[in-house]
Amino acid sequence: MPASALTYTFLGPEGTFTEAALLQVPGAAEANRVPCSNVNTALERVRQGQADAAMVPIENSVEGGVTATLDAIATGAELRIIREALVPITFVLVARPGVKISDIRRVSTHGHAWAQCRLWVDENIPNAEYVPGSSTAAAAVGLLEDGAHYEAAICAPLVAAERPGLNVLAENIGDNPGAVTRFVLVSRPGALPDRSGADKTTVVVPLPEDRPGALMEILDQFASRGVNLSRIESRPTGQYLGHYFFSIDADGHASDARVADALAGLHRISPATRFLGSYARADQQKAVVSPHTSDAAFSSAHAWVRSILEPESSADPIPQALDN
Repeated sequence: MPASALTYTFLGPEGTFTEAALLQVPGAAEANRVPCSNVNTALERVRQGQADAAMVPIENSVEGGVTATLDAIATGAELRIIREALVPITFVLVARPGVKISDIRRVSTHGHAWAQCRLWVDENIPNAEYVPGSSTAAAAVGLLEDGAHYEAAICAPLVAAERPGLNVLAENIGDNPGAVTRFVLVSRPGALPDRSGADKTTVVVPLPEDRPGALMEILDQFASRGVNLSRIESRPTGQYLGHYFFSIDADGHASDARVADALAGLHRISPATRFLGSYARADQQKAVVSPHTSDAAFSSAHAWVRSILEPESSADPIPQALDN
């Protein structure tokens, strides 16, 4: 299918870091890109067949997991992560022309952006009140609307460059210059991306029961097979207090023997485990695999067991014990 015939949704409006992540996908610049006001809407359009895939944020190097995304892909009709993208995060403070920093009483932005600029805000506009925005771009665009109830917004430099009615009051206001946000491209279930040699597998594992050692039993499925975990977060299921699921990123692809064996182990102890995909890592970092957890080692071990259960027909039969 030509790229121009594809439709992607993303957390909008235009100019967000999410759109920047989407534009890393080959052909996305020519495809139909549909901004959505929230993660749930972007994913639901994919579930309903109105879009081929959605780009949504899932993790930030400063704030950790994006809970809206973790929760949305853990429930509802199953989806698959087919790609990830990393975007360096920088912020600017914008306002309408004529507004000075000393005039600012209220600032709007996304919650993650606010958390990443708190030190700068406390030092430069300590009395400013935070006004939550659905995204950094939405907060900036809102300044241009009549009746805006805040004087400034924190957003990406791209938004400010594309909106002539915005004036940049301060640049590079993030507290962590090396901040990076990880985004994932999510589609309906289908064939898995080919193994690249530097892959990641994401699963959601409900805690089967609240008892001592329950989490250890989940983690042991990975540890005993030499599978490293790059992320694990607990989230409430919403069913009742104390009921959680775990969102996990593991190094490797589902077609790797050690990962496949770990997935089988997870399903045995928690049958409601949800597989969310195996895909190439954006940083291309390869997993360190010990010799005894390599595909060859698993293949050899399975062959050895088969030799026990299915001895060659030429071998002497084992004599049966005689009754006394």
